[in-house]
Amino acid sequence: MLPRLVFALSLAFGALAATPLVAAPAVPANTDVASATTTAPAIPDKRIKAAIDAYNHWLDRVAERNDVVGLATAVVVGSHVRFERTMGYADAHTGEHVTPTSVFRLASLSKAFATAMTGLLVQNGRLSWDSRLNDILPFFKLKDLKDTRNATVRDIAGQRLGLPRNSYDLRLEANIPYEKLVRQLYRIDPICDVGSCYSYQNIAFSLLGDVIHARTGSFFDREVGQHIFRPLGMTTASYGRYGLEHSKSWARPHRYRNGHWVPYEPNLDYYHVSPAAGVNASIRDMEQWLIAQMGHRPGVLSPALLKTLHAPGINTPSETWATPWRRARVHHAHYALGWRVYDYAGHTLIFHAGAVQGYRAEIGFFPEYGIGMVILWNCTDPVPAGLMPMFFDRLLGLPHVDWAGLDGKRRHK
Repeated sequence: MLPRLVFALSLAFGALAATPLVAAPAVPANTDVASATTTAPAIPDKRIKAAIDAYNHWLDRVAERNDVVGLATAVVVGSHVRFERTMGYADAHTGEHVTPTSVFRLASLSKAFATAMTGLLVQNGRLSWDSRLNDILPFFKLKDLKDTRNATVRDIAGQRLGLPRNSYDLRLEANIPYEKLVRQLYRIDPICDVGSCYSYQNIAFSLLGDVIHARTGSFFDREVGQHIFRPLGMTTASYGRYGLEHSKSWARPHRYRNGHWVPYEPNLDYYHVSPAAGVNASIRDMEQWLIAQMGHRPGVLSPALLKTLHAPGINTPSETWATPWRRARVHHAHYALGWRVYDYAGHTLIFHAGAVQGYRAEIGFFPEYGIGMVILWNCTDPVPAGLMPMFFDRLLGLPHVDWAGLDGKRRHK
């Protein structure tokens, strides 16, 4: 029986110099995010520092309560990392601690890499967002012939293919190969015409990998590695279970059992749909990704491409009531291309969350302020998911609400 675990906390990269920021009003739901004008004053640095200090204190509480086994997080302001912290264990059995280069699974945060890679091909003229899937992938077929003919690359990247939510995910988890499932989409009764409603997918979304292979002749993960990971300096990022387990340091998934955090083997299921859920990365990698998404690496992700990726697309009303903080703060919600776009109390928030067995992850940023954060953790406890809206509330000067439940009953003793 393992002894009761005590978290080792480390704090690195405190306040660094931040570039001047200019803020814009929240972007209406039908407006491209990048088209917002910059008229409102920047968030004062004093408030940014206070929000970071509060966040650091909340992380102390998470550690004291033993809410997670391990966690890595960062706050980015402009092109600078203002705060980075790791805590707890990458492997509770061996006592290996999480470090800034410990690799986690990103789950559905992976989708933004797939859409960015697709966008690079569009930018280079090798593809169009409105290219018809059936013209690129002859095997693609939906139940309705009209839908088959009309479905485009944008429809799968924007989660508007018209299939029921998470179609065939359970079959994927039952070890039926992706290659078989994606060729059986025609058996599924649609819930709407292609392009007319939101319905989140993993199997169908991963057709982006097939599209990229068809247009480049190269495997999807190699293209992302060559055109995104390496240019951005994401030196520990990878795809698949092999990439995860061959990292110099990687965070094992954990369960809480009989008073202890217990590591177990990573599940393969969603690695089989790499564009939807296959990326592994450290917090150092994700800092670079966030800096790029906020427009500070135009040589890799151009302003025009970011404008397209972040533009609100299909309406996602379920996102406005999915959790308590969304019910209170999110007034309108849309899916863009691999990203969610929220009206967060009158401010535009670009966001995505991910969860796969033993891992959770969140990323979000305000383009009008150039401020964002990432949280990665290696268990499924939901407490850290409430920290991001708590930080955003403090940053925006909204009333404090304990969205993480830090003042409530302790989950693990």
